[in-house]
Amino acid sequence: MNPLLIAIYIVFAVAALLTLWRIIVGPSILDRAVASDVLLTELMCVLGAEMAINHHTRTLPVLLIIAAVGVFGSISIARFVARKDANR
Repeated sequence: MNPLLIAIYIVFAVAALLTLWRIIVGPSILDRAVASDVLLTELMCVLGAEMAINHHTRTLPVLLIIAAVGVFGSISIARFVARKDANR
């Protein structure tokens, strides 16, 4: 395995653990939503780095699906919070 890829996996694993901590502990739903977006972005970065290092595009559809899930999830949470604030 490529040493650069191992270093990337270690850095992103630490970042993912810190992000998971924010999802678990985060005091508000917005903190958890931002942390989940960060986690999806980290996953996309790992997949993109792996594609660039190994010179392939096989995981490109997975990247597109993750991006769509992240966008739709953010929109759903934003609408939920906006509706909750309007009812106050």
